[in-house]
Amino acid sequence: MTHSADIVYRVNYPISSQQFIDLLSDTSLGERRPLADADRIARMLKHASLTVTAWQGETLVGVARSVTDFTFCCYLSDLAVSEKVQQGGIGKALIAETCRQLDDGCRLILVAAPLAEGYYPKIGMDRHHSAWTVKAGEFSA
Repeated sequence: MTHSADIVYRVNYPISSQQFIDLLSDTSLGERRPLADADRIARMLKHASLTVTAWQGETLVGVARSVTDFTFCCYLSDLAVSEKVQQGGIGKALIAETCRQLDDGCRLILVAAPLAEGYYPKIGMDRHHSAWTVKAGEFSA
């Protein structure tokens, strides 16, 4: 657990689907997540390998939710900070705490939300030119 001003950071601290939905609703990431499907949100939380959260009192104000093997790669699938507390270094602190949980050679990977694309170069992340996606139900061999 790390403290920064009145923000407390926690690793793998349980959060409810509703807390996650409320936070995502207060970010630009919310429009790209299944907020109306609480069961799917619950499964997203359950199957995450690593979750770092930021709290202001009892209120969840930030989350970094990752799927990882902790050694080779870590996919940071959700980085969300409440618009009420953005610009305070919380996103960078969430990424830093995520990295502290990983082996030194592990590569952190994320796909930026369109409104956040300019943020990542400012904190020292490199753009990767080739990434590909497909929904599991739409892939055919």
